[in-house]
Amino acid sequence: MRTVLVTGSAGFIGSHLCERLLADGHRVVGVDNFDPFYSQSIKEGNLAALRQHPHFRFCQADLRQGAAALQAALPAGFTYEAVVHLAAKAGVGPSLREPAAYMENNVLGTTHLLEWMRQQEVKTLVFASSSSVYGNTPRTPFREDESLLARSISPYAASKLAGEALTFTYHHLYQLSVLNARFFTVYGPRQRPDLAIHKFARLLRAGQPIPVYGDGSMARDYTFVADTVDGIVRGLEYLLAHPGAYETVNLGNSQPVPLLELVAAIGLAVGVAPVLQFQPAQAGDVDITYADNEKAARLLGYQPRTTLAEGLRQFVGWLDTQVAPAEPATLAPAGQAPVALTPRS
Repeated sequence: MRTVLVTGSAGFIGSHLCERLLADGHRVVGVDNFDPFYSQSIKEGNLAALRQHPHFRFCQADLRQGAAALQAALPAGFTYEAVVHLAAKAGVGPSLREPAAYMENNVLGTTHLLEWMRQQEVKTLVFASSSSVYGNTPRTPFREDESLLARSISPYAASKLAGEALTFTYHHLYQLSVLNARFFTVYGPRQRPDLAIHKFARLLRAGQPIPVYGDGSMARDYTFVADTVDGIVRGLEYLLAHPGAYETVNLGNSQPVPLLELVAAIGLAVGVAPVLQFQPAQAGDVDITYADNEKAARLLGYQPRTTLAEGLRQFVGWLDTQVAPAEPATLAPAGQAPVALTPRS
């Protein structure tokens, strides 16, 4: 039984990953600092089932406090075969308002984790990076060999690119085996409440208009959480089978969806006709994210399988357990699409 340390384990992706690792027969130690970006009660809900598993241990720790503090917080007597580092301050927009906090959490925190790994001689790391590092790269789909100098257009993107640079430094100096996994707009049950799909679905339930930033043509490569988690697990197995490896891969769906199409699909899944409220484009947002998955498919056997319609169906099914359904008068008849989108001035 391997023991895997998962940082950010109380989060959206982290809790799904912990469940998958446990199902695969691993022992998991989860770390989270309960950053107040969103409610701790949501994160406690993510952890509830995990805490009942005999092979899961959780500890609250803040990577900003250093390697020694992390070691002191961890349960005694464990030897770790690998780390999956998901902990970070996330989000493009908030990073424009708090750039220093993003550097402190995502860069300094990652440095402290890498130092802990060096000191404890843990040699295998999957690092959660982001499609944001590509910026407004003119070539699509995005390939891992794209030069990313002067591409970051948000502090969040810069912090993730800095994290990739740090993982290479520790690979070079201390023979750390690393997979930098660039995530592409992950969604699904337990998605953070600030993210578009979650926010739009709740607004529809409440009979509120959907804010559309820009002209609605902005496109994202929406990737269902189970597919992302499968890529992480495959990446972990790849590193354990290839000691000393250093690779960077995209974990996307390779099917960008324009914002207006996404809103229509959410409306169909929820059963509510969306009303749009157009607003100016947001600073720091890229025009499109679009993963070239060829490298991940070749190295890891990664193959996303969840369609947007199926992923939204699963998300809405989960959301129905979290919030009261919309009033019947706002719902489309069963099996019937909502009416056409209506702009609101």
